[in-house]
Amino acid sequence: MKWGYVILLGIFISLSLKAQNSNIPLPSQAQLKWQQYEQIMFVHLSPAIWQGREYDNHSYPISRINPKQLNTDQWCEVAKSWNAKMILFVAKHAGGFCWWQTNTSDYGIKNTPWRNGKGDVLKDLSASCKKYGLDLGIYVYPGDEHWGAGIGSGGKTEDPSKQEAYNKIYRQQLTEVLTQYGPIKEVWFDGNCHVPVNDILEKYASDAVILQSKKANIRWVGNEDGIAPDPNWYTVNKKDLDTGVSTALHSDINGDCYAPVEVDVPMLKNQGHKWFWASNTDHLLLSVEQLMNLYYKSVGRGSVLLLNSTPDTTGLIPTSHVKRYAEFGKEIKKRFDHPIKKTSGNTQELILDLGKSTVVNHCILQEQLEKGQRVTSYKIEGLDKNNKWILLSKGTSIGNKKIDYFQNTLVKKVRLQILASKSAPQIRNFAVYHVESDLSDITAMNNMAKPVVISSWGNSTYSEESWIELTLDLTPYVNNIGHYDISFNVLAYDYTNKQPTGLQFKDWKLEMYGKEFPEGITKLDGKSVFRITRSQQTLDEYPTRLRVKVKRNPTKSAGEVTIQRIVY
Repeated sequence: MKWGYVILLGIFISLSLKAQNSNIPLPSQAQLKWQQYEQIMFVHLSPAIWQGREYDNHSYPISRINPKQLNTDQWCEVAKSWNAKMILFVAKHAGGFCWWQTNTSDYGIKNTPWRNGKGDVLKDLSASCKKYGLDLGIYVYPGDEHWGAGIGSGGKTEDPSKQEAYNKIYRQQLTEVLTQYGPIKEVWFDGNCHVPVNDILEKYASDAVILQSKKANIRWVGNEDGIAPDPNWYTVNKKDLDTGVSTALHSDINGDCYAPVEVDVPMLKNQGHKWFWASNTDHLLLSVEQLMNLYYKSVGRGSVLLLNSTPDTTGLIPTSHVKRYAEFGKEIKKRFDHPIKKTSGNTQELILDLGKSTVVNHCILQEQLEKGQRVTSYKIEGLDKNNKWILLSKGTSIGNKKIDYFQNTLVKKVRLQILASKSAPQIRNFAVYHVESDLSDITAMNNMAKPVVISSWGNSTYSEESWIELTLDLTPYVNNIGHYDISFNVLAYDYTNKQPTGLQFKDWKLEMYGKEFPEGITKLDGKSVFRITRSQQTLDEYPTRLRVKVKRNPTKSAGEVTIQRIVY
């Protein structure tokens, strides 16, 4: 009888485990390979670099654009120097300039003197990537300012009568870059894509990851700071993913879709923010210490780091930049190429016996993601000279790579304990290190955004009977890429009145990029909070304004309105 019970219990556990496994979203082969890149090099090239601007305003004659020294082999060598596994090239930005031979537009490389109008940067880059063993991704902006579909449009033309014609143009452009220069392993739709292209992606990009659009299977982190959240869950709910613009903020530990996060950041970000080259900007180059800070907070939190590069008007990445990428790559290798000891396993506990008392200060954890992101809580301990286990670090998500760092500690053994997981843990790497570099760089650049008061209300500001329109000028505050929360906070109310207090809202509208922009604002469920997303940077002095109709609940209140940039 006892054995029968044990057998039945074993069958029950086995069936429960299988059921649990079936509920864990799994990555596609394209997603899995992409996550293992860890590092990708963005390449931004545009007529804007001849204009001395961040974005193309068509002020420089393309008859004078002639990057005589352009050499895509050099770009690939730079990517290899910091161990990037892919180059993601901006083949067309919002200004509409096309860096490949196409008949869809006269605004492109074919009408420049470079190689007598016969040059094709995308063709060169495709060949160079194959030569250097790099994969290739493409960014083809869904809009085009020549068609009235500029920054933030997602390809929607201001004049609806032009939409059908533009759709044909963009569909042709996307088809060309996917079929003539492949295989393409990543497709970037910056700020969503409203042009119908699902059929093209299914036919020609089935082995690629897609950022934004209805076919998205990876997500933008939600900022351009180079920092991913911790914890970093790869799962998201389908309703959020289907919007085409879900970010890391939409991550859900119990989400039903697998869509990991990509972290994009300019190299020219030291007290500045530039995606395109401009003269006299070397002071904006991130230092090696700053780059390592971002490495820990992107790759080290399980995301893919998309670090930008900026060829100049010669077509080459500047020498000073080349040097910095190489220094960055060298520092990564110095820290993490030689673990003291490592192991792997599928149990709740793994132990590294170091053989003798050894100083350690880093651990790297990696999951076998073919079976999904499973671990939800863990701790790392060390066995000290008194044979006592002491806590070194603890965390939640692991994913593709989690780098834990702690103070120098003398231990004989290091132990990983999985405290909670969705199913049996699959740890493909548990490694311990002693990193000699100063750890102060890891906590640098940690500028946590604080709430700023931008308005207030008193007990008679709003009526209980009628709606009053409030306009908030957010221009001075929404000046960086990212998410912002506008919160209406009650500070005082008539506590003798037992009826609801606070405010009610309706008909909210966001003005951004010089137009009404409904995609950029949501009201958080059950809260007096509006979330604004700025995904595009512009040099033009477009105001950012929130207009909303407000009335108060029966109980009078007073409060303040704050804005806070969300940082990880």
